[in-house]
Amino acid sequence: MRTRPRRTVVAAVALFAAVGTLPAAAAQDQHQEQRHPSHGGLSATIRYTEYGIPHILARNYADLGFGTGWAQAADQVCALADGFVTVRGERSRYFGADAAADSALSSATKNLSSDLYFRGVREAGTVEKLLAQPAPLGPGREVKELMRGFAAGYNTWLAKNRITDPTCRGAAWVRPVSVQDVAARNFALAVLGGQGRAVDGITAAQPPASTTPSAGTTSTGTSPAGTTSTGTPPTGTTSTGTSSTGTPDAQDAARAARELFAADSADMGSNAVAFGGSTTANGRGLLLGNPHYPWQGGRRFWQSQQTIPGELNVSGGSLLGSATVSIGHNAQVAWSHTVATGVTLNLHQLTLDPADPTAYLVDGKPERMTERRVTVAVKDGEPVTKSQWWTRYGPVVTSLGAALPLPWTSTTAYALNDPNATNLRASDTALGFSKARSTADVLDALKRTQGLPWVNTIAADSRGHTLFTQSQVLPRITDELAQRCSTPLGRVTYPASGVAILDGSRGDCALGSDPDAVQPGIFGPSKMPVLKDAPYAENSNDSAWLANADRPITGYERVFGTIGTQRSMRTRGALRDVSAMAARGQLTVRDLQAQQFANRVTAGDLVAADAAKACAALPGGTATGSDGKAVDVGAACGVLAAWDRTADTGSRGALLFDRLWRRLPVSQLWKVPFSAADPVGTPNTLNTDAPAFATALADTVTELRAAGIPLDSRLGEHQFVVRNGKRIAVPGGTESLGVWNKVEPVWDPAHGGYTEVTTGSSYIQAVGWNGSRCPVARTLLTYSQSSNPDSPHFSDQTRLFSAEKWVSSRFCEKDILSSPSLRVVRVRS
Repeated sequence: MRTRPRRTVVAAVALFAAVGTLPAAAAQDQHQEQRHPSHGGLSATIRYTEYGIPHILARNYADLGFGTGWAQAADQVCALADGFVTVRGERSRYFGADAAADSALSSATKNLSSDLYFRGVREAGTVEKLLAQPAPLGPGREVKELMRGFAAGYNTWLAKNRITDPTCRGAAWVRPVSVQDVAARNFALAVLGGQGRAVDGITAAQPPASTTPSAGTTSTGTSPAGTTSTGTPPTGTTSTGTSSTGTPDAQDAARAARELFAADSADMGSNAVAFGGSTTANGRGLLLGNPHYPWQGGRRFWQSQQTIPGELNVSGGSLLGSATVSIGHNAQVAWSHTVATGVTLNLHQLTLDPADPTAYLVDGKPERMTERRVTVAVKDGEPVTKSQWWTRYGPVVTSLGAALPLPWTSTTAYALNDPNATNLRASDTALGFSKARSTADVLDALKRTQGLPWVNTIAADSRGHTLFTQSQVLPRITDELAQRCSTPLGRVTYPASGVAILDGSRGDCALGSDPDAVQPGIFGPSKMPVLKDAPYAENSNDSAWLANADRPITGYERVFGTIGTQRSMRTRGALRDVSAMAARGQLTVRDLQAQQFANRVTAGDLVAADAAKACAALPGGTATGSDGKAVDVGAACGVLAAWDRTADTGSRGALLFDRLWRRLPVSQLWKVPFSAADPVGTPNTLNTDAPAFATALADTVTELRAAGIPLDSRLGEHQFVVRNGKRIAVPGGTESLGVWNKVEPVWDPAHGGYTEVTTGSSYIQAVGWNGSRCPVARTLLTYSQSSNPDSPHFSDQTRLFSAEKWVSSRFCEKDILSSPSLRVVRVRS
């Protein structure tokens, strides 16, 4: 956000002068922070307010990155350091080759495959080449300065502070970082849905066993190039679901691909809704953002405000390691993201040279694959060297997850195309949002930078405008191209899942270019699904089709998502809620807050009454469990009937319904099927006539009684997290229940029920405007600012989340300086 020149000068003087007027304790903190210089000549002022939220004040982008890197390290040094070990390809060196990998930055199952991939990226100079690209193809100068400052700020914090977090206290793997490390982390986030999804398959890909042993042989004597002497398929492939010739079964592959890219199978999701001025009390916009992200590790959000007087002023949540605000608001615009349905990769089926399985044919001419030999250091063992094989389309891959094998045979191999492997522009997009004055500016930033890899954008502004757009970096797979160039396998997987498998032997099957795209092989902005100025625009991880149920979006290619198909339970509940809110009108930020914590269970609204009625009709009040034993379920009937249909911590019956719902088979669930004419209302009517219903009810009652959990217990007594030895009740519910306030806890009845949350509501913001210079914003970081159990901000906002309370955003200077918790730290290198 820019201000008029005179106001800029006055604001800058006042903000920096404010440090000198602080209480003695704050001044002492400031002096303490200046005693340990590092390198680079950078500085920033950090004002901390309630719940440890930093307001970072800087004179330029390098200084802003410096303050951001310093403050992130103060709260999240171990999570950050762990991620930097990952992108340097050093996990096997410190934690062992066979240990579980860092799931925050790729899908690798073990450290060795993670390291082989990320070392390969590093040794190929991938990130350096992307940094060297001039904007808009590469990152802009301001983003490069932010990354440079971030690395310096992180390193300065390490040099000056003693780590107290037991996760990495005294660990040799906590080391200073470079700009390359910071950029490599951003790269890893960009390719999460593409190469990052296929790391095991990329690093396991080796020529068939008949190949003569070559430079790809590992140090442990594997022969040849990662395949055992008996011809066993390498790690990452499986014979399941393949024909005798090694070709994947088409229907199995389609099913696996559909499940792999299904919104409700991912560890990330989100809800967001923007309301236009016609629905609000004052004619200005409103935005509620509720991203669902992991509660632990390197994909957590971290909250801050970033200010360069006269240049930038933005508040929000940043993904760890990012120097920009990912989801947030400024004085005039608010935005959020939801994980999109666009498939960010495609495959090319290669026809191999009969004489050489490391060469493939394009228009009848052989092209040799490029072999990348990668060596990884291993803790308590010899280094491992292995080859990766790359083509004009991307790396050869032998699987997309264990359920989707793609065998490399003597005649066929598969190469993965990921356009985000040449996209390091997401931070430029985020910075463009941070400077925007309207939803039109948000859309313009997307058109200019084209940097978002796997999310939709929902935005509202102070003038009452709304925006939904699925502006992603996607492979340019048109339906026409898929029809013309799909292999037999691709003709099944593309309509089922959006995963295109093209004939790599034909030059005319290249992806081509759109004239408005910043890089070849992707869709340009004119092809993106967009909805402007609707009374409401909402997304809960389904496709763009029903961002507004009254104004469906159509006409986009299948790779973006489906049209006219069944929506998730969460989408159905969200559309029901927000359309009713829009129709009611006179909305304020309070209405957004109420929606976030309504905790309505959409599935419960649809079926709980029928379930209670069917339960009461069971002869003798008994049902037969899956073990063949009769179970007295009579008490469950009354609990289901009396349940308030919410997932509040005090709701009695919510846990019983949750455990029952998880057991009901989808194939026998409904009497009334889905209809595209009523996508919010169908399917409906629980099929209580199916024997599976009574069996599921009996098994649920047996499970809860065996765990000593009363059927009518309050949800919060058995859905909780433990922080510093104390239980904190958690509201919300699992994906399939259709609760806006989604949480995915771990079921552990031996320890009381749901004892941890793996993913769910994270950085939540409810934002509006009232005509003043200060936005009306309420925020909540569900898992709190710090992952250090010794920090006062380890669980303070988690307790707020439990109590369904909010933090009032201190955006304007007067609000920051009036905070009773104000603590100011001046940091410099």
